[in-house]
Amino acid sequence: MTTETLVTKLNRKESLLSGLRNIMSIDMSAEKMTKLEENLQRAVALKKMVNRWQNSHTHCMWQMTMSQRRNLYATLRMQDTMEQELALSNKQLLMVRQAALHQLFEKEHQQYQQELSQMGKAFYEERL
Repeated sequence: MTTETLVTKLNRKESLLSGLRNIMSIDMSAEKMTKLEENLQRAVALKKMVNRWQNSHTHCMWQMTMSQRRNLYATLRMQDTMEQELALSNKQLLMVRQAALHQLFEKEHQQYQQELSQMGKAFYEERL
């Protein structure tokens, strides 16, 4: 082989190598871009996940405070209802006691009437 053919072949090989290097650098930059895109997608997904967690945490805290307030109002309503029921039961108990006392007085009155009638006496009753 002559030196010219060797130089030509060497130049071709160098041009092929430089072309491969360019392709490799393009491939490397494409690889880098792909990796960057993947990292960016991961970061976006992570950011969305953090936002969802923050939103759910905020919602949970809101629910807890609402629940505490609802429980407070429910307790107040229950106390009010209990007070009303207690007042009604006291009234009803008073009526039952009055009725029992009235029956007791009626029974005693009849007993005294019987005792007086056995002795030949009676209660004074005005007749109109």
